[in-house]
Amino acid sequence: MEAPLCSSVFKTALLIVPLVLSFAGLTVVKAGDSDLLPIGAVRPGKLDDLAELAQGYLKVYSATNEVKEGDARYFPHSPYTIYTLDGKLFKSVKNQRSADDEIPELVTLPVGTYVVEARSQRAGNVGILVVIKNGQETILDLDLWEIRT
Repeated sequence: MEAPLCSSVFKTALLIVPLVLSFAGLTVVKAGDSDLLPIGAVRPGKLDDLAELAQGYLKVYSATNEVKEGDARYFPHSPYTIYTLDGKLFKSVKNQRSADDEIPELVTLPVGTYVVEARSQRAGNVGILVVIKNGQETILDLDLWEIRT
């Protein structure tokens, strides 16, 4: 009975060891270098340029549009556009997943400064400077400010 038991333990070990190694996060070290490089998916470009990997998130509460569907009424947020500082179009955002979606879309962006052009309920079309920081969610609520008379 010991032979089948040893065989089953050996087979189990053969299945578990690769699984553990894949979760362990193997690292590669170059001689004379103190930097650890994780083994992972290969991407084109320089591995030294980690600034490209830095990203944050943007959620824009733009003006809403009324959508009637039978007796139901929905107020999804209007679309907006994101431009780079030099005025180039970076991304157009629909800002909803469906006609009845009232939650603004969460957009992933590289770290940096952008100009967001969107429609506000109070001020019409506006352009707002937005800074995206690494790992942070930036919320832009266009109608949050107080109007003074």
